[in-house]
Amino acid sequence: MQFSRRTPADLSENPITAALRSRAEPFLDLTVSNPTAAGLSPSDEELRDALAAPGSAIYRPDPRGLASAREAVAGYYAARGEDVSPDRIFLTASTSEAYAFLLKLLGDAGDSMLVPEPSYPLFEHLIRLEGLTAIPYRLRLSPPANRWRLDLAAVERGLDSGARAVLSVHPNNPTGSFVGREERRRLASLLDPSRHALASDEVFLDFPVEGAPDPAEAAASSREGPLAFSLGGLSKSCALPQLKLAWIAVGGDADAAREASDRLDLIADTYLSVATPVQLALPRLFEIGGRAAVRIRERLRRNLAALDRALSRVTGAGRFPVEGGWSAVLRLPAAFSGGDIALALLETAGVLVQPGWFFDFERDDVVVVSLLPEPSVFDEGLDRIVSALS
Repeated sequence: MQFSRRTPADLSENPITAALRSRAEPFLDLTVSNPTAAGLSPSDEELRDALAAPGSAIYRPDPRGLASAREAVAGYYAARGEDVSPDRIFLTASTSEAYAFLLKLLGDAGDSMLVPEPSYPLFEHLIRLEGLTAIPYRLRLSPPANRWRLDLAAVERGLDSGARAVLSVHPNNPTGSFVGREERRRLASLLDPSRHALASDEVFLDFPVEGAPDPAEAAASSREGPLAFSLGGLSKSCALPQLKLAWIAVGGDADAAREASDRLDLIADTYLSVATPVQLALPRLFEIGGRAAVRIRERLRRNLAALDRALSRVTGAGRFPVEGGWSAVLRLPAAFSGGDIALALLETAGVLVQPGWFFDFERDDVVVVSLLPEPSVFDEGLDRIVSALS
């Protein structure tokens, strides 16, 4: 059978997955990014109360989502001090679906999209499944603070070669770097409003750790310039990945935003994928999810401090700044570079971390850990890593 080229020809496992599948011994997982597995999500009782909102037995679909739910999302932005109209909000079942809608809106088969590297390797699959191609642009370390910044020259080259949109993650996963206000302004200046758009994934926007360089604004809060889309969702903001609700907020020039919204209406109406009960529960979910977000921020700060204490015990080890998000990028001693460090740590220390190549890092001395695991697991995992490196 000949299958579509939208799926990869090679579906074989990567070395880490293969090692885990064949491993008989237990291991400590320092890659956990599921808040429901880290004891941080709202309780069963809180969810039962929220999902008991009346009206779930009635189906009145709206392509953009129920008005009450979109008003709740607008309220979420208002609480951040940002003005996003409910009329510019579209609900989706996930940020992956939100990306799919935007890729359908912005590109024809064979068109290209600019994607960041290093970053979470979801873009490759989402773009390929839409019959598009990805053009990478790097995040570069900017001295003296070693902060990750967009390679705007690479972005400009990609736009000149025909890319239709720039995909950005704010803050990035896993580097944790925000797109600062001046950086956003310079990026917008490269976009031709008649040809280009910005899609900004902001699922980690509520989780500053060491702080953004300036106010971490949503791209869709702008009412001028090129089209800008902000993506958010319950998965991260409210620690509720199991409830499957996300959103697109549309920003930029009013006329362009109106035309884009009309076309998104057609796309969203084709799917109507968001369930009624979760939409009705959304105002309450933001309330209980806000408390979960506080717990997550406390966990992130606590585990980052523990990480710094552990790394101070290993000569030549360190980490990059964590402006925001749920991950930390570690630099390991030179003696451990040149091979698959993550695989070595799994086999010798029984600790699972993510390899740098998983995120397309150019350097081979880095691994990535989640800052979300329960403290007892996190601390023991760090002790094992320190012992292995020492």
